[in-house]
Amino acid sequence: MTNLTGRCPYHSNGTYPTIGYLIAALVFLLALPEASEARRNQFCSATARAQFVACQSEVKDDRLEIKAVCINTEDDEERAECLDEVKEARASGNEECAEQREARRDLCDLIGEDRYDPDFDPANFDTDFVTPPNSNPYLPIKVGNFWAYEADGETNTTEILPETKLIEGVTCVVQRDLVKVDGVDLEDTDDWFAQRKDGTVEYCGEEVKDFETFAGDAPMDPELVSIDGSFKVGRDGDRPGTLFLASPEVGVTYRQEWSPGNAEDAATVISTTYHYGDDAELDTYVPEALADHLCDHDCVVTFDFSPLDPEALEHKFYARDIGLFLEVDLDGGDINQLVECNVDPKCDTLPAP
Repeated sequence: MTNLTGRCPYHSNGTYPTIGYLIAALVFLLALPEASEARRNQFCSATARAQFVACQSEVKDDRLEIKAVCINTEDDEERAECLDEVKEARASGNEECAEQREARRDLCDLIGEDRYDPDFDPANFDTDFVTPPNSNPYLPIKVGNFWAYEADGETNTTEILPETKLIEGVTCVVQRDLVKVDGVDLEDTDDWFAQRKDGTVEYCGEEVKDFETFAGDAPMDPELVSIDGSFKVGRDGDRPGTLFLASPEVGVTYRQEWSPGNAEDAATVISTTYHYGDDAELDTYVPEALADHLCDHDCVVTFDFSPLDPEALEHKFYARDIGLFLEVDLDGGDINQLVECNVDPKCDTLPAP
C-alpha cells in the first residue's frame, strides 16, 4: 500500500499495525522478485502450457475439417449425424488436451523445470556397433543381435542391422522392428540408436510405417495408412531421448523421446534388483518361469508412460546380457514376452509362453 503522507499506514479500525505485520509485509515484498524469477524459470511447465494451446488449436482444425465433410453430405440424416460427430469431436478433443496437459505437468514434477536440451556432441558417442566398446548389458545394440516376442495373436521381431545413420554428426545404428498379426504386417519401423561412451543408449529417432489390410483387395497386401510417431533428432526441433541409462537408479525419470505432440515417451526406474517373489505388485502378470530363468535379483524394471496417451501405462523388464524380455500393459494385463534371442546362452532355453 502506498502512503503519500509518509506516515505509518494504519488499519481501517484506526489502530496501527503490529511489528509482526510489518515484517510479514516486508518479507512478502522481498520475495516477489524471487517468485517472479522462479516462474520465469519454469521452462517445462511453460512448454506444457504452449502444447496445451497447440492441442486446442489442432482440435479446432480437425473439427472444421470434419464439418467441411458434413457440408458436402447430401443425405439430411447422414449430414445431421455428421454434425453431431463434430460436436463430439470437439468435446472429446478438448478433454484429451486437458488430460495431456495434466500428464505433462506431472512429468515436470518428476524431471524438474529445466529446459530440455540434452548434450548430443558426437565426441561423446561410439561409432563401432560390430564390436561395441561400451555396450550396455541391459540393451546390447550390437550388429546381428536379434529378439523375438509374442503377444496375443501378435509377433514382434527386432534386429540390429549392419546399417548406420548419421544424425547431427552422431553415428546411430539401425534396428528393424517388425510387428505382425496372424502373419500379416502391422508395423514396420526403423529405430535409430546411439551408444554413449558411458554406456547410455540414446534414441535418435524412428521411421514408423503402420499398415492395414482390407477385405476384397486382390491381392490382400498390407496398405500403408500412417507414419505417425516418426521423428528425427534435429528435425522440427526434435531432441534425443534416453532408451536405457548406463547406471539406472530407482526413482530416476527420463524422457525416452521428445518430438512435441508426436512422440513424448518417458520412463521411471522402479527396480534394479527385481526377482520374482520379492514384490507381489511387480509380479502381476509376469510369467514366473521366464522371470526365474532370467532374473537373479539383478533385473531392471521401468514404469513407461506418455503424456500423449495418459492411459497407456506399462512395466518393462530388462535382464542383464539379454535386454528387454517382457512388457506388461498395466490396464488390461496384456503381455509381450521374449520367446527367442541370440545374445546369450540363456536364449537357448527360454520357457514357452
